[in-house]
Amino acid sequence: MSRPLVPSRRLLSTFSQCLKHDKTQSLTSQCRQLTTLRTLSQTCLNIRPVQNGGRSEGPRYFSTSSSRTYKTVQEQRSRYRSGPFSWRAGLLFLSSGAALVFYFRYEKARMERKRVAEATKGVGRPKVGGTFELVDQKGDIFTDGDMKGKYSLVYFGFSHCPDICPEELDKMSQMLDLVAAHPSASSKPPLLPIFITCDPARDTPAVLAAYLSEFHPSLIGLTGTWDQIKDVCKKYRVYFSTPSNVKKGEDYLVDHSIYFYLMDPEGDFVEAIGRQHSPEQAAGIILGHVGDWKRK
Repeated sequence: MSRPLVPSRRLLSTFSQCLKHDKTQSLTSQCRQLTTLRTLSQTCLNIRPVQNGGRSEGPRYFSTSSSRTYKTVQEQRSRYRSGPFSWRAGLLFLSSGAALVFYFRYEKARMERKRVAEATKGVGRPKVGGTFELVDQKGDIFTDGDMKGKYSLVYFGFSHCPDICPEELDKMSQMLDLVAAHPSASSKPPLLPIFITCDPARDTPAVLAAYLSEFHPSLIGLTGTWDQIKDVCKKYRVYFSTPSNVKKGEDYLVDHSIYFYLMDPEGDFVEAIGRQHSPEQAAGIILGHVGDWKRK
């Protein structure tokens, strides 16, 4: 009967050493693989895959150093549908354009007002306005010095005028109300409305007081002697004439210029407002000049 084969101790020892050596090599190999993968992951971060016709050809690695916001497919499609401009950008563009148009129009009007004002003060041109001393409807002395520090709107006429003067004084009242109703009126120099008669023979202080009471309450009526009225009309370049050989108590008309003379706070002539201007247009002219003076 044969004996079973029994490995010797030497053989068993050799086999055990071989197993330990294999395990050690296996563990060493695994550690090397892990180290290699870790190195590759650090050096290959943020590498984009090769694009071929808009499609990805390989894996994509993402960085862990900075967070990314993942967008849904719907958000991406909405972004590309809206294009580079949004409705907010369009609204901002339109509002900026409108503001520029308004600014350039305003500056153009302001420069035109400045040109008109400077033209009246040019060398060789006749000066409009000057010193005078008259009497108001209350019987008090009124001079050109009372106009300083305020804008003045001066009109020449007479109380017996049947149509033009009442119409222009009504227009003057509307202009005054429009200017006073403007939001910035309280912060601007006041506007002084003045009516100077071209008919001192009939327009006494009492007559002017009764006549002007039918119009704006702030109106100041001025009269004086014939020479005083003639002198102030000459200084304001106002044409007026009365018929000759008029008998005492006889009714007559006075021919005169029909303009409102706008004077600045220094007593200089600014602009003449004629019958072609509506009350709204005239008020706009006055407010424009007053606003320009405020910036000085």
